[in-house]
Amino acid sequence: MIITAAETHDVTKLLAFREEAATWLRDLGSDQWSRPYPADKLLATIEAGTVFMLRDGHTTAGTITLTPDAEAGLWSDNELTEPSMFVNKLTVDREYAGQDLGGRLLDWAGDRARRAGAQWLRLDAWTTNEALQRYYIAHGFSHVRTVREGGAVNGGPRVSGWLAQREARSADHGFTDRTPAPERLRFAA
Repeated sequence: MIITAAETHDVTKLLAFREEAATWLRDLGSDQWSRPYPADKLLATIEAGTVFMLRDGHTTAGTITLTPDAEAGLWSDNELTEPSMFVNKLTVDREYAGQDLGGRLLDWAGDRARRAGAQWLRLDAWTTNEALQRYYIAHGFSHVRTVREGGAVNGGPRVSGWLAQREARSADHGFTDRTPAPERLRFAA
């Protein structure tokens, strides 16, 4: 399998991925990703070079967003001085479930983060999705804390505030990496 940077024409596939994942999660009793994601925001992240696609021939098997930008209100000022990269929107096509592609994408992200100069690979997960939280713990992440206030809508409850991190480290993820070399992080120490 090959990992590449997403291109603007991938927006349709990414939106479909999200809807497929939301349906699957809804069937499991979770409201995660129940609100549609704005296509213009997704396009902006693709254009910023932070969205990556896992391709199996002509089929997209998964996607991950890896950015040096933390979501506002989640991480402390002190934590933000530590060189970190943040995982978002990790999604694997249901056809590929059970192959640990998500875990391998996390390994790829940790390796890319290390090459960019990051100390930490960080993420925020859905606050009520305990199965997802266990998944991240099983993949080497440590729970930092859960932020419940300061959501995007009128400062209300935050739905994705379960924070976790693991060291950015080299990994043998097994993918052919056709992404451009990561830019070195700039951070205030």
